[in-house]
Amino acid sequence: MKISNNMPGKKIKKITKKSEDKSAIANAVVKEEDEKTLVVEVPEETKFTPIVEQDISGGEDVGDEEISREIAKKIKEDAGKPDRYFEAIGRRKTAVARVRLFTKGEKEFIVNNKPYQQYFILPEDQETAVSSMKKMKCFDKFRVTVKVEGGGRHAQAEAVRHGTARVLVDFNQNFRKRLRKAGFLTRDPRMRERKKFGLLRARRAPQWAKR
Repeated sequence: MKISNNMPGKKIKKITKKSEDKSAIANAVVKEEDEKTLVVEVPEETKFTPIVEQDISGGEDVGDEEISREIAKKIKEDAGKPDRYFEAIGRRKTAVARVRLFTKGEKEFIVNNKPYQQYFILPEDQETAVSSMKKMKCFDKFRVTVKVEGGGRHAQAEAVRHGTARVLVDFNQNFRKRLRKAGFLTRDPRMRERKKFGLLRARRAPQWAKR
């Protein structure tokens, strides 16, 4: 509620707290208040307008059918052009994945020159690596090549997911909202704390014995 003390043309209005229901009272001054009602001074030209929640995630949320149409349209536009690709970097812990998305060629998902099922042994890591593509229902519509290094297999899978989400947004900005809601565009900065000299690990000190 915005408060203003010196507004011309004020008049007294009495409203119930129950009837307010998330409404914004612009330029109002609270005169009296009890358990059920509020007595406020409101300028005559002031209107009671509802609070509108704004979406700051950016981009438009699109449906599955619209996604398929946009992908087909983009691929058709690139049919007569020289081969090109979209590129993005994904990171997790110390793992870094460079993802390239091709609109032409055989539809496959390659990680370090191997099919992703062979590179990622665990089913959980396989699902994590391709989750951004499956979220946008375009897993079988592109050729994706990934070069990933650093970290362990699980961190690499999450880095691939981050990179594929970024490259899809580079391909079409309308994909941003759905990927942002899923949390695939957020860089997870958590990583292991470095070891310190004189300690066994980051904070683990050698055991001390008095005698």
